[in-house]
Amino acid sequence: MKAIVVADRNWGIGKDGDLLVHLPGDLKYFKKNTLGKTILMGRKTLESLPGGRPLPGRDSIILSRSAAFAAETEQKRNSWDGAAENPWNRCKVISSLETLLEDEAFCVNEDVMVAGGGEIYRQCLSYCDCALVTKLEAEFPADCYFENLDESPDWELTWESETQRENGVCYRFTIYRRRNGTLR
Repeated sequence: MKAIVVADRNWGIGKDGDLLVHLPGDLKYFKKNTLGKTILMGRKTLESLPGGRPLPGRDSIILSRSAAFAAETEQKRNSWDGAAENPWNRCKVISSLETLLEDEAFCVNEDVMVAGGGEIYRQCLSYCDCALVTKLEAEFPADCYFENLDESPDWELTWESETQRENGVCYRFTIYRRRNGTLR
C-alpha cells in the first residue's frame, strides 16, 4: 500500500473534516497517482468528496463499522439511475482493517492508495511502503495530523519536486519510502 496525503509544516492534514487548503495542482497530482487504482478511505473522507460519491475511474474501499452505512451503500449500488457509470458499483464497504487484510485479492493488489482520513492513516501506515506527501510550506489551523515522517527512523525522503506556488501557498510533492525491514 501507499499513502497519499497533503500536510502542512506541522504535519496537519485537516480541519473540521476538510482539507487545510484546496490546490488545483495537488488535486491533479492526486488524480494522476490514483486513477485506475484502489483508494482506501474512511466514511467521512468519502462523504467529503464531490457529491459524497466515490471518485470515477478508481475502485474504492471504505472502512466503516457502520452497518447502516454499508446497507446505504448497497442501496445506492442497486438504485442508481444516473446516465453515467454507477460509481457505487466500484465501491466496497469493509468493517475493519483486519477483515480487509484477510482478503487475498486485496493483499496482492499493489495499487492500493490510502487516502485518509486521520484514523485510517493511523491504522494503515504501518502497512505502507511508500508515502506521497504534498508538503505545504506553511502552517494552518488543524485538528487532524499525519505521522511526522521526517522524525521517523522507519521512513526516508527519497524525492522532492521543485517548489510549486498556487493561491498564495508554496508546496512540494515528495516521496517517502519505508526503510528496509520495517514494513509490518
